[in-house]
Amino acid sequence: MSSPRQLHLGAFMRPVSIHTGAWRYPGAYPDANFNFAHLKRFAQKLEAGKFDAFFMADHLAVLNMPVEALKRSHTVTSFEPFTLLSALAGATKRIGLVATASTTFDAPYHVARRFASLDHISGGRAGWNIVTTSNPDAALNFGLTEHKEHGERYDRAREFYDVVTGLWDSFAEDAFPRDRDSGLYFDPDKMHVLDHKGEHLSVRGPLNIARPVQGWPVIVQAGASEAGRQLAAETAEAVFAAHRTLAEGQAFYADIKGRMAKLGRDPDHLKILPGVLVVVGDSVEEARKKRALLDSFVHYDSAIASLSIALGHDASGFDPDGPLPEIPDTNASKSGRERTIALARDENLTVRQLAQRLGGYGGLAFVGTPATIADAMEQWLVERGSDGFNVMFPYLPEGLDDFVDKVVPELQRRGLFRTEYAGTTLRDHLGLPRPENRFFARR
Repeated sequence: MSSPRQLHLGAFMRPVSIHTGAWRYPGAYPDANFNFAHLKRFAQKLEAGKFDAFFMADHLAVLNMPVEALKRSHTVTSFEPFTLLSALAGATKRIGLVATASTTFDAPYHVARRFASLDHISGGRAGWNIVTTSNPDAALNFGLTEHKEHGERYDRAREFYDVVTGLWDSFAEDAFPRDRDSGLYFDPDKMHVLDHKGEHLSVRGPLNIARPVQGWPVIVQAGASEAGRQLAAETAEAVFAAHRTLAEGQAFYADIKGRMAKLGRDPDHLKILPGVLVVVGDSVEEARKKRALLDSFVHYDSAIASLSIALGHDASGFDPDGPLPEIPDTNASKSGRERTIALARDENLTVRQLAQRLGGYGGLAFVGTPATIADAMEQWLVERGSDGFNVMFPYLPEGLDDFVDKVVPELQRRGLFRTEYAGTTLRDHLGLPRPENRFFARR
């Protein structure tokens, strides 16, 4: 099996491991999620492994689960993403820096300004993960008694994208002559006032910062609902997906790329990167033992709470040893709910079994040797299930070190992954064009 295409690899680093038992694993750093010295080391290790990007998911509330489960979670405390990524920008030189920012609970001007600043500070390495925020408890932290309806969140997100990208285009590339002799710092003819008035947003502009180094920071999205897929096809340049099987990945890949083609967008200008938990061993048996040990650290309190979150419905009253009952539709993440129901159905899991799987990590996992993991990644790439992966590590630092030191060299040996960065920006790494300024044509 061979491919002229190369993998793109992002690192899912908030939480540093999505697995609930990660902080309890022997040798793991229990405070890895909230220790800058550790996070700096991780980012530098990922850069040594030539990763495309360090991705920091963000949440605007503690996880909406019972305190009996919450007290066992290593995600309850975490750095604010822009503070952390700005610090990491000074500790790294090439790796992309991607952060989540919510279109539901933030203002477009704030988001545009923060990402433009991060892009300038990092020399063109910023990426914006657009989310609509599915956690209903987040609404309570922003003066709302009820969460916005799913469809309304996506309508607002689409308009939000237009405003933010419009603000990034506030100044022409040559708007700042800084001419000492004439005393002209910037050319007013090269400044555009957006003056946006829409259904959800009213923003005058212009942004009080020069156009980002990349033109626009890379636009990243997650979400597999119908509304999410359409938003991705229209706006995204990378998609963090969640698929349990290659067939699911291929169907999603074909759907998103097909929508892009119908919209007149080049399908190569969007990279689809499913999340995958990777457990590396010197043998497949050793890797499976590591995974089993990791799963053994998940407490049932966490397990049943994770199931409730995934379903958007309280599962604590379900018969643990019975099948998953019918679940009514909710205002929570639709794609996550559907994946969970499908997992229970496809593998005939009891509520207890399903909860235990989700309490650790129930999604796609490659558990094996460097060679078998490289085989799986190559298959997904060649058979059009993905353009790469958003890698999740089982525990830190060993899980990350195993991947960079053992799997990356195997991918490089096969010609599937870069040995050196070819450029300096995140767009360079992903092979994405620099967007033209919609208000000022480049001369």
